[in-house]
Amino acid sequence: MSNLQITFGLHSVRTALKHEGAVTELWVEARRQDRRIREVLQLAKEVGVSVNKVPKEELDTLASGGNHQGVVARTQAPAALDEANLKALLNKLDAPPFLLILDGVQDPHNLGACLRSADAAGVHAVIAPKDRSVGLGPTACKVACGAAESVPFVQVTNLARTLRWLQDEAGVWLIGTAGETEASLFQTDLTGPLALVMGGEEKGMRRLTREACDAVVKLPMAGKVESLNVSVAAGVALFEAVRQRSG
Repeated sequence: MSNLQITFGLHSVRTALKHEGAVTELWVEARRQDRRIREVLQLAKEVGVSVNKVPKEELDTLASGGNHQGVVARTQAPAALDEANLKALLNKLDAPPFLLILDGVQDPHNLGACLRSADAAGVHAVIAPKDRSVGLGPTACKVACGAAESVPFVQVTNLARTLRWLQDEAGVWLIGTAGETEASLFQTDLTGPLALVMGGEEKGMRRLTREACDAVVKLPMAGKVESLNVSVAAGVALFEAVRQRSG
């Protein structure tokens, strides 16, 4: 199966061009000559990617009607890592592991947003199961705005087994999130080797995932809404961890 995909939008294409060999083909709207398009053209020249100048209508077709902002590229899709890569990554760290685990996130927009927050927070890797979870498709990569290329994304065949390994072998503390628990995220120690575990959009964490957690906490909710979108909740939790870890 091909690992090529269509990437569009100024920021996404610029980010792809900055990763060596990521862009295999580039199309730019022929009539656009503004500064942002010139920046894309200069980047393409620097990395040796040829440019096809085409009408806007051709870009509309290539991007399947998406908001391409005058630029579309064919790119190599970021590759997901596996358990062996995860172990090698953790062995090389010179700081306590800081991980985000997504159990059953199926919306590519949510995955992309989680990756973007993970990148901003300095997370070492995002981990998800292969089954019943979305992967690094074009939508997730576009929403991630470059984070899909910069944050290691690990897909594991058995999440419960990986969680046990993280605890027993890597010494990582697993903190799950759920709305019905009493413990508050803001009163929980998030320093040291840490993995924040977020459940899927509808059912939250699966039973085995929840049972593997060392603690389960909630984000205090002052209003009438019962829960936050998983990507929003992940952002809040990650930056609470950042606040504590930088203190």
